[in-house]
Amino acid sequence: MKPLKMGNIEAKVPVIQGGMGIGISLGGLAGAVALEGGIGIISAAQIGYREPDFDTDTKAANLRAIKKEYEKARNIAPEGVIGFNLMVAMRHYEDYVRAAVEAGADLIVSGAGLPTDLPGIVGDAQVKLAPIVSTEKSAKVILKYWDKKYKRIPDLLVIEGPLAGGHLGFAREKLEKFEEPAAYAGEVKRILAVVRDYEKLYGKKIPTALGGGIDTPEAVRDAFSLGADAVQAATRFVTTEECDADIRYKESYIKARKEDIIIVKSPVGMPGRAINNEMIRRVAAGEKIPHSPCHRCLHQCNPAQIPYCITDALIHAAKGEVEDALLFCGANAYKADKIETVKEVIDDLKKLL
Repeated sequence: MKPLKMGNIEAKVPVIQGGMGIGISLGGLAGAVALEGGIGIISAAQIGYREPDFDTDTKAANLRAIKKEYEKARNIAPEGVIGFNLMVAMRHYEDYVRAAVEAGADLIVSGAGLPTDLPGIVGDAQVKLAPIVSTEKSAKVILKYWDKKYKRIPDLLVIEGPLAGGHLGFAREKLEKFEEPAAYAGEVKRILAVVRDYEKLYGKKIPTALGGGIDTPEAVRDAFSLGADAVQAATRFVTTEECDADIRYKESYIKARKEDIIIVKSPVGMPGRAINNEMIRRVAAGEKIPHSPCHRCLHQCNPAQIPYCITDALIHAAKGEVEDALLFCGANAYKADKIETVKEVIDDLKKLL
């Protein structure tokens, strides 16, 4: 097992805990992962949902919470590697990126859209940048754009596969195409070929992390055999003592059966993976669920047309109100059968390395 090196930053364990919002991976989980030598990632998605002014001044609440949650994680792991996951689709994306940099983040992982202008937002800050891609095409776009406009390459490239949870970087037909592991393995190799071209161009290494369905030591070993330098795991960390979500959310994974995990269409039109529940069934039957005043979370959202509010649904999940929630999860969430510690998860994932 080799440490993951990103310039002057090194994680002893090449395991990145994926960002999970709203309120699933905050300072508690990220700090615990960083303490064990991995990379802890705080999700900035509506991170201020517990702040008293969240409903009246959402942006201010989120900016304040970015600093709070980073400090919580840093107090747990003073020497650990701690970053943020920031979705390009978020309104005020640039302000949240700057807040994460100001807080002291080591790393910004960014997806839900291509973070084409992320280098320009951070400027000369020393924070490491890790765009998320899912296909050879998206890898080519981001690497070419950063090269031409900013004369730089990513400090880490996260490749997120079709077995991941939450919003997915594939159209539904692509998801079906890549259902077989061998099919997506071919896409990973094509992405890595693009990476190698830019490594040659710049004369330096671009480390890569593979995520989506990384829940066993065998999956970790397979990711490394494809050529990845690290793995990104998220679902395994939900059912840990340190995960920031309510215990009832964690238990929904333990109770889930394989057939309960389905692909859903989020209110903003993107496919996502979640646990089937009462709310999903109501929406599937054509019901339009009343929602709170708009928190202006995502660019693509039209409050007058959505069947339900994704902010409301994900906050219900974090609070454990599971029948009214959107229970995002990875494809293998049904395999969870107990609550573990972060240390136990990391020790298990790395045992074949």
